[in-house]
Amino acid sequence: MTQALADMRRSYTRDGLDEAQAPSEPFALFRQWFADAVDTEQAPVEANAMTLATVDADGRPHCRVLLLKGLDEQGFTFFSNYDSAKGQQLAERPFAAMTFFWPTLERQVRIEGRVSKVSAAESDAYYQVRPLGSRLGAWASPQSQVIADRGELEALLQATEQRFSGTEPQCPEHWGGYRLVADRIEFWQGRPSRLHDRLNYRLDAGSWIRERLAP
Repeated sequence: MTQALADMRRSYTRDGLDEAQAPSEPFALFRQWFADAVDTEQAPVEANAMTLATVDADGRPHCRVLLLKGLDEQGFTFFSNYDSAKGQQLAERPFAAMTFFWPTLERQVRIEGRVSKVSAAESDAYYQVRPLGSRLGAWASPQSQVIADRGELEALLQATEQRFSGTEPQCPEHWGGYRLVADRIEFWQGRPSRLHDRLNYRLDAGSWIRERLAP
């Protein structure tokens, strides 16, 4: 197994990234790369899938895969249960990092910054456009809590369906959005011989500084 893992590698030859291709601020480049990913990546890859990393009160890191659900000049938006493990971690330490990986394009983007909750109105607006099953699931699941088995979860869902039978479920107070306001965004383009291109943007006194990092 060890030797098999050591022999697993691929050569990245698809594209390059240099300063001449890059704008002075990172959002235009992210939007372009994201659009490329939507057009290029195929199932099971979801272009808006990202790994979100948080840190708990003891300084222990945690990460999981989520879906990006909003992007504007304010930041990167995702939704979750506020009482979940990640919600508790963000309440204690309101900073996070997210990574997008688009293997077909041989690209990844790393984003870091402060996280805060979006407004209740914004959470409700997104909640209302979710499929009914997802809206009911937000009420039914005690996210991150220990449960006995799958049967308990299905019983919770059944009770929730009965509770809202004939009515539209409203957005729970324990569920909603978070926005990561970035102060660092790094674009990584795979290149041959592991000499990858890395362009890093960091926010300094309200202005974005662009710099190349060694691979």
